[in-house]
Amino acid sequence: MITHKEEREIQKAEHASGGAGYILKEALIKGEQLGDGCGMFSEVTIKPGCELGYHEHHGETETYYLLKGKGIYNENGTKREICAGDVTFCPDGEGHGLVNDGDEDIIFIALILKKK
Repeated sequence: MITHKEEREIQKAEHASGGAGYILKEALIKGEQLGDGCGMFSEVTIKPGCELGYHEHHGETETYYLLKGKGIYNENGTKREICAGDVTFCPDGEGHGLVNDGDEDIIFIALILKKK
């Protein structure tokens, strides 16, 4: 199965997880394609001045793979700069968030895996 970029829907989420501005989320696979163990596999865009607010994961993990841009990643209250090529991992029971304090879009792949 192949899904071309122009066939996928982009959703705008205002104040995602309580963050400033909005994010754009494009599901790369969805529905039954995700299977039982995957909660999300999406490309996410955060525009300059916007953020994905701090949130916790329970019963699941989340990984980000940054494709473009740089920003401030909040890992359980510890804030560090991350940039294209970096990978973050938020374990079950912990939290994270990402702020775009730069002048270009942050684009990353987000993968949520459910604990069994």
